[in-house]
Amino acid sequence: MFNVKIFNNISDKGLSLFPTDKFSLSAPKESAHAILLRSHNLQPTDISDTTLVVGRAGVGVNNVPVEYCTERGIPVLNTPGANANAVKELVLAGMLLGSRNICQAWNYATQGPSESAQYEKDKSSFVGSELHGKTLGLIGLGNIGVKVANTAVHLGMHVLGYDPHITAQNAWEISSIVKRATSIRQVIAASDFISIHVPLNDQTLHLFNDELLGDVKPGAILLNFARAELIDEVALKKALEQGIIRALVTDFPSETLQGLPQVISLPHIGASTLEAQENCAVMIANQVMDFLENGNITYSVNFPEVSMPRISGQRLAITNRNVPNMLAQISTVISSAELNIIDMMNKSKKDLAYTLIDVNAEVTPEIINKLSAIDGIVNVRLLPKETS
Repeated sequence: MFNVKIFNNISDKGLSLFPTDKFSLSAPKESAHAILLRSHNLQPTDISDTTLVVGRAGVGVNNVPVEYCTERGIPVLNTPGANANAVKELVLAGMLLGSRNICQAWNYATQGPSESAQYEKDKSSFVGSELHGKTLGLIGLGNIGVKVANTAVHLGMHVLGYDPHITAQNAWEISSIVKRATSIRQVIAASDFISIHVPLNDQTLHLFNDELLGDVKPGAILLNFARAELIDEVALKKALEQGIIRALVTDFPSETLQGLPQVISLPHIGASTLEAQENCAVMIANQVMDFLENGNITYSVNFPEVSMPRISGQRLAITNRNVPNMLAQISTVISSAELNIIDMMNKSKKDLAYTLIDVNAEVTPEIINKLSAIDGIVNVRLLPKETS
């Protein structure tokens, strides 16, 4: 029986996938084999000695102590793409909010005069611009960026995108009409709308700073539905006050920008749809179950992706430091126990390597102990036998 600790509300559509004869979803964190969470700020104290995997029902893992998990040999899984459509739709709504002065007009209509004739006189104050024919610049062409790009093309927009790390899958999916930029500056200098879709890391922290904002096409609308820290808010406030940036539409309210009429802030609702929450829950439930039962790893931020079909025999899952001669030592222990390797897959990611090994006979505690004693081994797990 695997114990699963659940933080936050995870959709029942995902939780119902866990067979009750194999998984307990009401376990305390002290005995949890898996942790499922959304926005909970996970602390090392939430992670017990029994924890084998952390599953984040969403994309960002800023609320997970990834380095600590890596040191412990615990994969951190996430669900890229599961909420992409929800965020895409909000980005498109954000472009309309910013270009058509919808929020300002709404506020006027709810607080304005009671005479309808006055509305007709004042409506010219809210003249906006259309999306059709304008240029949308996308910084980042991941799952969300590609969906935004393709939809914008259908709306009659010119689309310019920059992503030096675009995946082959996303390159196949993006419309051929989207033009490829060779730098961020090329995008922001030519775009009426700039939408940011990059992860937050050391290289992208305050990516939009004084220097970069100075190259923005005057009057552009900036959209940030990725992470607040991608923008230097002090620099942005200056650009807004100087009229360089026409408006900011963001999913991250800020004290620094609060009260500026050019800023439209939403309370981080990009993935807040029933469909997105269900998609994330289903995806992470399947990933966690596959890891616990078969050792397979998909969409991990700190481990390599490894997937090997179960055929027969018993399966070992081994995590080790990515140093020379590890596979040879592991194979020696297994062959010395007179076990034959039926199938094996080994992959590495940065300082870690992960190996799945199927053998033809019973794996004894003695073999596990010998493998665990190898210098550089982080953990060794004997997986449950496959059941038909």
